[in-house]
Amino acid sequence: MTSDRSQADGTPVPLLTGTARRTHDDSPRTAALFERLVELDEGPQRDAVRDELVRAWLPMAHRIASRFRDRGEAMEDLRQVAALGLVKAVDRFDPGRGAFESYAVPTITGEVKRHFRDRAWALRVPRRVQELRNQVRLARRELTQRPGSPEPAPADIAARTGLTEDDVATGLAALESYSTLSLDTELATDDDAYSLADTLGVTDPSYDVVVDRVAVRKALRRLPERERTVLYMRFFQDMTQSRIADELGYSQMHISRLITRSCAHVRREVLGERECPTPSSGSSAA
Repeated sequence: MTSDRSQADGTPVPLLTGTARRTHDDSPRTAALFERLVELDEGPQRDAVRDELVRAWLPMAHRIASRFRDRGEAMEDLRQVAALGLVKAVDRFDPGRGAFESYAVPTITGEVKRHFRDRAWALRVPRRVQELRNQVRLARRELTQRPGSPEPAPADIAARTGLTEDDVATGLAALESYSTLSLDTELATDDDAYSLADTLGVTDPSYDVVVDRVAVRKALRRLPERERTVLYMRFFQDMTQSRIADELGYSQMHISRLITRSCAHVRREVLGERECPTPSSGSSAA
C-alpha cells in the first residue's frame, strides 16, 4: 500500500501496513524468504535459506529472552533456549497464516517458560504444584504493590486467586523449592558455626536388627527346643559357650557345634533354601 505523499521525483513513498508493519527494530522483512523456504525441497539450498531466516530473527529471540533475566538463570542459557524456540518457529511457520512475528513470539516465549518449568527447578516438583506456586507468587505481588502493604495472609491469597487455603499453603511451600542449599552451607549461631550436613540425622543401625529378627522368627520356631534354648542363651542372654555348656551339661565343643549348625540352618531358611531337613535333637547329640 502507498501513501499520498511523494518523493521529490514524484515517486510514491511506500508504507508498510497491516501484517507487514514493523513493530520492532528486530522485525526484519523476510516474507519473500519464507515463501522461498516453503517451495524448496530438503537440501543445502533450503538449509541456507533457513539459516538466513534464523540469523535475521535472532535479535528478536534475544529480546524475548531478556524478559526473563534475573530469575536465577544465566542470560546466555536463556538466549540459547530462545534460539531453539526460534528454530522451531521457523520450521513450523506457514506463510499463508499471517505474519511470522505473531507466530514466533508465543512459540519462543513458550519455549523459555518450559525451560523454567522443566529444567530450572533445583528440586523437581509436580507441574500442578508449579502452577500453584506461580498463582500464589503473582497474587502476593499484586496484594503488596502499595507501599506499606502488609504481608498477605493465606486467606487473602485464597480470596484473590480462588484457590483453597490448602492449595495456597502448597504454593507457598513451593516458593522455597525453586532453589536448594548445599549441604556444605554454613549455619552460624552465637556460640558455634556448623554446616547444614551437621544437622542431618543418620540411619539407626537398630532398624537392621529389627528386620533381621523378624526375618528369622519363623525359622527359629521350627528348630528343636534344645537348639532354640542354646541360641536364646547365647544371643539374647549374651552367655558364653562355656557357661551354656555348664548350664545344660554338655561340653563347650558340643555347644559350639550346635550353635554353628543351627545358625546355618536358620540362614538357609531365611534365604529360601529349604531343601535341608530340620535338625533334630537326636541327630545333634554328642
